[in-house]
This record gives sequence, structure tokens and C-alpha cells, in this order.
Amino acid sequence: MATRNTAVVVVGAGVFGLTGALAFRERGYRVTVVDPGPVPHPSAASNDVSRMVRMDYGTDTLYSRLGAEAIDGWHQWNARWGRDVYHEDGFMLLSSQPLERGGFELQSFETLSGQGWALQRLSAESVGQRFPGWNSDYYVDGYLNPRGGWAEAATATSLLARDAEAAGIAVRTGFSANSLIQENGAVRGVTAADGSQVRADRVVVSAGVWTPTLLPELSGFMQPSGQPILYFRPPNPERFRGPQFPPWGADMPRSGWYGFPANEEGVLKIANHGPGHPVPPDAPRVLQEGDEARCRDFLARSLPELADMPLSGSKMCVYCDTWDGNFLIGRHPDIEGLTVSTGGSGHAFKFAPVLGRLTADAMEGIANPYSGRFAWRPVGEPVAEGARYTGE
Repeated sequence: MATRNTAVVVVGAGVFGLTGALAFRERGYRVTVVDPGPVPHPSAASNDVSRMVRMDYGTDTLYSRLGAEAIDGWHQWNARWGRDVYHEDGFMLLSSQPLERGGFELQSFETLSGQGWALQRLSAESVGQRFPGWNSDYYVDGYLNPRGGWAEAATATSLLARDAEAAGIAVRTGFSANSLIQENGAVRGVTAADGSQVRADRVVVSAGVWTPTLLPELSGFMQPSGQPILYFRPPNPERFRGPQFPPWGADMPRSGWYGFPANEEGVLKIANHGPGHPVPPDAPRVLQEGDEARCRDFLARSLPELADMPLSGSKMCVYCDTWDGNFLIGRHPDIEGLTVSTGGSGHAFKFAPVLGRLTADAMEGIANPYSGRFAWRPVGEPVAEGARYTGE
């Protein structure tokens, strides 16, 4: 059991690390978070204008249940922070083909409908009437899930860091962890590149794509993949704001493209959740060759108004992909006192309100309905999120 003298150091101040730190503090631990900084880190996956919040996962009821829990948590955070960081504009899945049995969209629709969620089936006619801007000659089927939306990612991360410091957690930036302190088979802290140390009774590594730097044995379990993000600033942003332009995925199993409404600054974001580009962790966060052209091809047939619009910005988001697309939240099997909580695989941020509890349970060895899926496990054949789409 935790006492006020039990110290935990968390490596990484992203969404895994900060939510874990807050959960540890609530359970009575003394907590330090170390990160190169600033928070949110410019190269980290937790840093961007927006992240999707959904519970639409095909037949995977574990993630749909976890998504529902997380959405409740997002509403609680909105109330706690006194502002809407999570925007419940709904989540729309569109398809250029009639939804087919065995396909991701119909599986998601039937799974969530069976759980009692009131989803709205869409036809080409209803897409054209309700969601101007979309090419309803191309998109002939789909649905809208009103229980979903998007979160202001960088803002949420900043507020979590503020909450951590208010709770008495030491958030130490300027600390680039590069090795663990181990004594007699147990972890006893972490050392930075400059030789400085933070000693603790337990260590939690939530370092995203940099995790294998500390734990080389995970280099085959997880790897970075670069995904394109493109930003536009339409001259008529009101036309592209929720709820008439909700967060969306379009032909997701075939294209990987998804996007968001224009935010308060009028910036509209479009990105791809696909195989990605193999890149090193410190790769420049810039688009790769062909990314913009692929996006504009998609826009020409999907959102023609945006197809020729100049970019207002772009970057590459680097996922920490596990081999199967499931997170890694579990105790190290061989090193006493060490827990790993990472492996977002491009879909973890939405679960931020529940990640801390899962991480704290893992560190304390407490089983929950999700611990088996996210536990330390051998590498097998990629499936589900790990496979993603096969190409346009």
C-alpha cells in the first residue's frame, strides 16, 4: 500500500504520464514527473489543436465501453476546468459504398445500437441536406453518433500539468531521461542525459516513441510511425463548424482520412490514420513526400471546396505503434518496481480521463476489465488497429 514516503517517478509528461501521476497522487504516493519539456512537448503525440473522441470501434466492445467511460470523464473535466475542452459535436462515419456486413462502419453501428446508443443512419440525401460541403454524390451511406466529438489536445495536456502541480506533484522539465537506475533486480529511479538523477521506489515509463530508449527490449514491440496532418483556414469557417460539420471519418477502412470542425481560430484539421511512414523518434515533424497530394486527391472527391485551398500549416504526428494497436499498460515482467504505460498507437488520447486509473491499477497489481488487453504480452501477428487500412 502507498504511504506518504512511497515515491514514484513518471517518465513523460504526455497524456499517459500526467493522468497516471494524478491517479498516483490521489492514492497517496509522492510523485515526480520528468520530461525534456516544455509541456506539452512540441514533438509529442499529446500536442495538437484537436484529438478525436469516439466510442466507435467495430465489434470491439472493450474499447467502446472504455470510450463511453472516457466521454463521461471528459464532461467531468469540462465542469472541473470551467470550460469546454471537450466538444460534443458528434462523430460521423461516411462511406462511398453501402455499408456491408462485416465492415467496420456497420459493425460499429450495430454494436453501439445494441448497447442502446441512439445513432442516426445517413443516406446520400441526408448527407447532402444536413452536412453541406460533403459530396453526397460520392458518399451514399454512413451514420452519425451524437455521443462523441473532439478535444483540444494541447489545452487539455496543459491543464493536466497545471492540475498535477496544484496536487503537489513535482513536474520537472529539462530532464531528458536516458537510463534507469537498477539495484538488485529492482528499479530505483532514472538518470538524465546530463547525469542528474531522480531516485524513487517505483518508476513508470510513459515516454511514447522514446520508450525503447530506456527499454530496448520493447523495440520490437513498438515502433514510431509518421502520420500526416494538414491544416486549412477556410474563408467561411462558420460553414465548417460543429454541429453542422461534425468530426468525421470518411471511407476509413479504405482511406484512413478523418478530420475536425473549424476551431475558434477558424482552423480546420484533416489527418490520416493509416500505415504511416517508418521514422525514427526524433524525425522532423514535417510532411513526407506525397502526403499533401494524397490529401488533396481525397478532398477533390469528398470536400471539393477545400481541394485547392492553400495550407495554413502542416506537420507529421508520430505515433507510438504497438504491434497489435493495443496500449501497453502493465508491470515489467523482469524488473521489480517498473511499470510501462504507453503505446497509444494513434488512438489513446480520447481515453485520457480513464488512462490514469488504468495505469495506477497496473502499478499496484489491481485487475480491472481492461488490464488483460493492455498487459505485457508477446509479439504476434498485427491485427485490428495495428493493421489499419490497406490503401485507397
